[in-house]
Amino acid sequence: MADIKDRLVLAVNEFKKSLNGQTIPIHGKNYATVALRVAIARRVLGTALDIVTKIVSIDADTVVMQADIYVDGKHISTGHAEEKRTASRINQTSALENAETSAVGRSLAFCSFISDGIASAEEVSAAIVQQDKKIQTALKELEAVSHKGSYNEWLSKNKAMLGELKIKNPIAYTTFMEDFQIHKSNLQTKGVI
Repeated sequence: MADIKDRLVLAVNEFKKSLNGQTIPIHGKNYATVALRVAIARRVLGTALDIVTKIVSIDADTVVMQADIYVDGKHISTGHAEEKRTASRINQTSALENAETSAVGRSLAFCSFISDGIASAEEVSAAIVQQDKKIQTALKELEAVSHKGSYNEWLSKNKAMLGELKIKNPIAYTTFMEDFQIHKSNLQTKGVI
């Protein structure tokens, strides 16, 4: 067990050294992505690291995943995540994948692969997107656009908010832009813009 402990300490120390410039700032805190956590754990631990995921429950509305971390066959940690299919446009088709990624991130966080907290950048951004009234209001207003003039007005009105979102929360910005492109495409198809 001492060997596993030493290798885990080495991996966590390598993770902490690699954070500089690799985290995503969200509301004044820096968060590591799941990809960064996995990459460093895999780089240091190699094939000794085994990440095992399983579906805890799945139905038409909700997916719950579990991820277990093993090093040299010894169980180190467990993480769980739940995703609602209605939480975002992405979750309508990828709730399982998002839950699996979050569960892996949480399990690695319980092994001390953390920057500012257990949550990953993806989890924090998803929560912020769902709670941020400005973003939801902007999307609803975009749905109501009825002609090119009102579309241009919408763009002018939301330019500053989107610029701030892009800087402060790049993951939420990317999610917003995916929704924006769908709405824009619908407006183009209808001949509105």
